[in-house]
Amino acid sequence: MDGVPVGVPRVPEQRRSDSWPESPRPVEPVPPARPGEPAPPGEPARPEVPAALRFSVLGPVRAWRGEEPITTGSPQQRALLAALLLREGRTATAAELIDALWGEEPPSQALAALRTYASRLRKVLDPGVLVSESGGYAVRDLGEGALDLAAAQDLATDADKARSAGDLCHARATLRRALALWDGETLAGVPGPYAEAQRVRLEEWRLQLLEARLDMDLEQGCHAEAVSELTALTAAHPLRERLRELLMLALYRSGRQAEALAVYADTRRLLADELGVDPRPGLSELQQRILRADPGLAEPSSPAPEPAAVPLRPAQLPATVPDFTGRTAFVRELGDILASADGRVMAVSALAGIGGVGKTTLAVHVAHQARSAFPDGQLYVDLQGAGARAAEPETVLASFLRALGTAGSAIPDSLEERAALYRSMLAGRRVLVLLDNARDAAQVRPLLPGTDGCAALVTSRVRMVDLAGAHLVDLDVMAPDEALALFTRIVGEERVASERKAALDVVAACGFLPLAIRIAASRLAARRTWTVSVLAAKLADERRRLDELQAGDLAVKATFELGYGQLEPAQARAFRLLGLADGPDISLAAAAAVLDLPVEDTEDLLESLVDTSLLESAAPGRYRFHDLVRLYARACAERDEQPPSEREAALSRLLDFYLASAAGVYAIERPGDRLVDHLETASYPGLRFADRHAAQDWLYAEAICLLAHVRQSAGLPRTLPRAIDLLWAAHDLSESGANSKEYEATATALLGAARAHGLKRAEARALMTLVNVHHVSGRFERADEEAERAIQLAREADDLLPVCWARNARGIIALYQNRHEDGEEHLSRAIEHFRALGDRPGEAAALCNLSRIRLATGRTQSAVALAQEGIGIYDAMGNSMRGANARYALGLALTQSGELGDAAGRLQEALEVFRDSRQRLWEGMSLFRLAEVDLAARRPAQAAANAEMALTVLRGIGGEWRRGNVLTVLGRALSGINQTGRAQVCWQEAAGIYEELGSPEAAEVRALLTPVRAA
Repeated sequence: MDGVPVGVPRVPEQRRSDSWPESPRPVEPVPPARPGEPAPPGEPARPEVPAALRFSVLGPVRAWRGEEPITTGSPQQRALLAALLLREGRTATAAELIDALWGEEPPSQALAALRTYASRLRKVLDPGVLVSESGGYAVRDLGEGALDLAAAQDLATDADKARSAGDLCHARATLRRALALWDGETLAGVPGPYAEAQRVRLEEWRLQLLEARLDMDLEQGCHAEAVSELTALTAAHPLRERLRELLMLALYRSGRQAEALAVYADTRRLLADELGVDPRPGLSELQQRILRADPGLAEPSSPAPEPAAVPLRPAQLPATVPDFTGRTAFVRELGDILASADGRVMAVSALAGIGGVGKTTLAVHVAHQARSAFPDGQLYVDLQGAGARAAEPETVLASFLRALGTAGSAIPDSLEERAALYRSMLAGRRVLVLLDNARDAAQVRPLLPGTDGCAALVTSRVRMVDLAGAHLVDLDVMAPDEALALFTRIVGEERVASERKAALDVVAACGFLPLAIRIAASRLAARRTWTVSVLAAKLADERRRLDELQAGDLAVKATFELGYGQLEPAQARAFRLLGLADGPDISLAAAAAVLDLPVEDTEDLLESLVDTSLLESAAPGRYRFHDLVRLYARACAERDEQPPSEREAALSRLLDFYLASAAGVYAIERPGDRLVDHLETASYPGLRFADRHAAQDWLYAEAICLLAHVRQSAGLPRTLPRAIDLLWAAHDLSESGANSKEYEATATALLGAARAHGLKRAEARALMTLVNVHHVSGRFERADEEAERAIQLAREADDLLPVCWARNARGIIALYQNRHEDGEEHLSRAIEHFRALGDRPGEAAALCNLSRIRLATGRTQSAVALAQEGIGIYDAMGNSMRGANARYALGLALTQSGELGDAAGRLQEALEVFRDSRQRLWEGMSLFRLAEVDLAARRPAQAAANAEMALTVLRGIGGEWRRGNVLTVLGRALSGINQTGRAQVCWQEAAGIYEELGSPEAAEVRALLTPVRAA
């Protein structure tokens, strides 16, 4: 970081006489053999080794023998032990120790008391540890690393070496280990002037280590995460300018420039009021650089990634084909450019968009040859540009960032922020990026490296003339001699040599298209009884072949027809039916549902299709079609699948599989909830899950495919009700943040379909999925309108369940809109409806929401009682996730009743469940409510930290109204720690949000701003 000292601070020296020798540097201890452990064969038996002594001074002064604590006596006795431990084996005279324990006014019997303390310590420690020498005492013969301070010094030294070597990941992790050795206040409860001096010395060192670690956090791009910690630290140490400087930089790099400048203004005012001085030059210089938007501040100086369970040198290139043939000029041209990469971008494009021309094969082959020029790794992605739903750049960037070592929690939400972090991480590295099957230049631009030394290789069906700086290559079909060579390498020289003319006929019939040639040759190679002439005759019999080969993509279809014709009946059926399902890929279990076969038989069929190149293995247990092969498979299904109703039956089984599995996830997460009893019946079984975590993993892993199939099922009145129920059962996806947009688009499409088909029951349930979407997004008016319509339709359809949940939703929305009387009516009706259905968890949900209405109208005791009743119902049914919602409601009620300790406890319990269940919205809201408790308990620094974390968690979810609430509380917390400039920025942003939404909270926030302006 510019202007920041580099290196890890060493522990400040103790004040001591010149006769004291320098401390030896501690080394890592070698663990002794465990008592009673047998000696290795061939060695004499070892005597039992006594458990080693360990001592702690970075916190209370404590001692252990092995894992057993040792009593260290009175405070003065602990002071003696601490004084001797901190001398690291050197002898301290009696006079020095008396001065250390009592200072200038020792008691008259100080020497006798000192000897008594020493005698007592000698009895509890090992023989020879506390020794008398030259009229004084010393602690000797401790095992290596026996003192926590020595271990911290050793770790700090290792961190300094790692940082000097440029290994920030190791340095940062090592400093975290060193800081973790502190357990509260150093030498806690130890009296005497010596202990007080050591406390000051070691606390200063701890803060220096903390600043060094935070500095490295910022160098690694963890800006948003650092803001919360730095806010709390600046509140605890308001005059420590280095912490203020780090906070300014973290805020600026998080896009919060106004708050960064406000920190400087707060600091300048505080220093002037408290010390009568100006900020140090480094802080003033940082303020000026922020005002100038200095580019040097925009990115961390080192993009080294967070250590994680992902490779730091990605090697994602697919395997190159062993029989790659021809393309010599293209290989040389592209290889030369890649080997001398200077930031240019190369696009490999097929002429006229012909599929199967070998774009990917060529790109992968060239990339493998150029790997040595890119020692920092190779990234690869299939952008699915030819499909109906091309890969989103945001999703691709998240995958790339994880492959480069970025922790999932550090990945920003927006496309622009992800692209900026991606370019920062590639700066100074030599990485090759292969972007396969791109849709257009707009999809590619955010994925390009930003500096020299890296290169991108792009394949697409379109010629990317609008991709600035790209080296364009038009890849045509193979030359006749190259096509024949490829055919020969696959089939074998002996079989081709005797039938050269027939072989030329085959490759000509394939239009010299590499994919067609490879498929034809593979079929021939797999059938040893066929001759080349037999294959040529088969190709010649294909009517209208040449016309189709000249019609663009239809040429690929003609080639696929040859491969499809060689499949066994069971393979062909699998090929046809699997091509019907939408989605980027399909799991083995889902494929088994489509085919109505056992999983083992399905796997055998799919692997055989992989061998024919008609199907790809996307990952273990997952399969995908090339986009053109999928279109061909669907055409085959329409033509060949008999009876035709089997196509609809296959997709219906897949829908049933997803519905039954999603219902299973819902039931595990919400025991006793009656929703699963009111869903459409699934005639095909779903998966069984071992526990809640396995169920959640499946739901989120299948989210894209599940939503794609829900959309696909909207076209038929027979499948639409099940599709809507599947969406309702999977409504966790709407609250996760990752799939919220896709979920909303799917719900909107299903609502339109239900209306078009005149299905009132289905329409009411589709409306309920959108009510939840609008509620989560903060669009309360829309949510209330949809809920009101759902009630009307559900009544007409005699479907009570949507009425229950719509009433519940309208009640909580009325709370948000300060319509408390309406809210109480809706929730009371919801409770009646849930009881009529025997839905105890639903009843508990309405009770907890009614608790919040009572709380808002000043009936605190009633609010507490209702929330406790809800908790009792949930706990009795083992419903931990819904129980967290009840504890959230109880936490709010207890906060208002002044029982702040209990309130914090309930909210913390809720937070842990929400975090474990991946409920980002409620995780963020729990942090927000904890901040409110901290404010009420006059802990503004902790309130600011929790509010900052809430803002981070709620990025991209929850809506602007909730963001305004969090900003308001953050402003109050910052004001409480005298960071009034930042507080004003937060309140101004909150006021702008409320005014845009027309929310009454705007007046309250404007009132908060008035005293600040007057001051």
